[in-house]
Amino acid sequence: MKEKILKALIGILIISTIITGYYAFRLRERYTVLSNNNYTEAFSNLVNYMNTIENYLAKSMISRTPEQATKTLTEIWKNSDLAIVYLSRIPLSEDGLSQTSKFLNQVSDYSYSLSRKSISGEELKDEDFNNLKDLYQYSVSLEQTLNQLSEEIYNGSINWKDLNVNSNNKFAQAVDSINVFSNIDDNLNEYEGLIYDGAYSDHINKMEKLGLTGDDIDEETAKGKVNEFFADSEYSVKNIENNGFIENADIPIYDFSVEFNNIKEKCSISISKKGGHVVETSFDRNVEEEKISEQEANEIGKKYLDSKGFKNMKETYFVKQGNIVTINYAYNDNGVVVYPDLIKVKIALDNGQILGIETNGYLNSHTDRKKSTPKVSLEEARSKLNAELEIISEGMAIIPTEWKTEILCYEFKGKVNDKEFLVYINVDTGKEEDILVILDTPGGTLTV
Repeated sequence: MKEKILKALIGILIISTIITGYYAFRLRERYTVLSNNNYTEAFSNLVNYMNTIENYLAKSMISRTPEQATKTLTEIWKNSDLAIVYLSRIPLSEDGLSQTSKFLNQVSDYSYSLSRKSISGEELKDEDFNNLKDLYQYSVSLEQTLNQLSEEIYNGSINWKDLNVNSNNKFAQAVDSINVFSNIDDNLNEYEGLIYDGAYSDHINKMEKLGLTGDDIDEETAKGKVNEFFADSEYSVKNIENNGFIENADIPIYDFSVEFNNIKEKCSISISKKGGHVVETSFDRNVEEEKISEQEANEIGKKYLDSKGFKNMKETYFVKQGNIVTINYAYNDNGVVVYPDLIKVKIALDNGQILGIETNGYLNSHTDRKKSTPKVSLEEARSKLNAELEIISEGMAIIPTEWKTEILCYEFKGKVNDKEFLVYINVDTGKEEDILVILDTPGGTLTV
């Protein structure tokens, strides 16, 4: 009897040990997954901040006014400090990312000191610009390396277990040897559909909707506007279903879903309560192949806008994804590009079908603007540019401000060290109002 009890106790002990070990193993596994996710998130944020730092360093090399320098240098300082925070969350020894840490601290300290000079109204010297150029060149190489490492982490060829304090040689050598990887694509091309607006897209909403003309309409009148919109198209409307009235949108709208007799895809369309303007349309279909070019799609988009009453629209920036291109068009007022008057058109690259249109910017801003004579000549404005900027093109543009106002500027497109920029000089004051970096990515042409 005692022997049986002893065997039973031993059996229970063994089973308990197995169960405890199993749960400990599962708990450790769960903790490892959670830790890896945290490490990956921290590294992803580090890469994103490095991208931002590189672009602002590029801007800093050509800015010649204390106001613009202060703005740009403050952004560099802020993003460098944030990058340092996420760098500290990566599970490596101090030697593992020594070059990255050193670089970010240098950039943070130097941009802070220069921003203080700019705030006091002091112009930066040639020596300062040369130092910024050196930091920029280093940031490009470092960014390429971090982007490559990011790819290797995500595809599993490097994992965080191999990068712990005791075995981080591969990682450390990769980051400290800045030029070991060839150039890779910029990772700022992951914009979808109708999200990216191009330059000055953050300022399209205004309290007074200048382009939203006409009286308020009811739902039935709005439904009639839907029929009118498709009347001159190849689509034969079968049924229009009302999805309700959205009052708390930037532009209050009636939302509809449209079925057609000759195609299987439905189209969602929104009509503004005020004036009955088309605010947005969207066909939902997969585009399996690319048969037409972006240039052909651009011509299709311009003709489409013209047929819908949007005259004199000029293409600015575009994003391509999933064999669909989204082109941003701005109103062209006798040679002046009016960036606030923005319309986005989504075009299928298999057959040129218009898959979507969004007119928020245009409805917010479009109006007959007063013509004024510039107080600063084009030659005077050109003289205020950084001497290293190789001018590619020049013209005039209206850009919005953060205070929902507009400024008429000379727009200069130029290049420094194979990096393209847009520089805006106020036509009345000669002030450098803004600088944008042009990014040509596999997914389109973007600005930051």
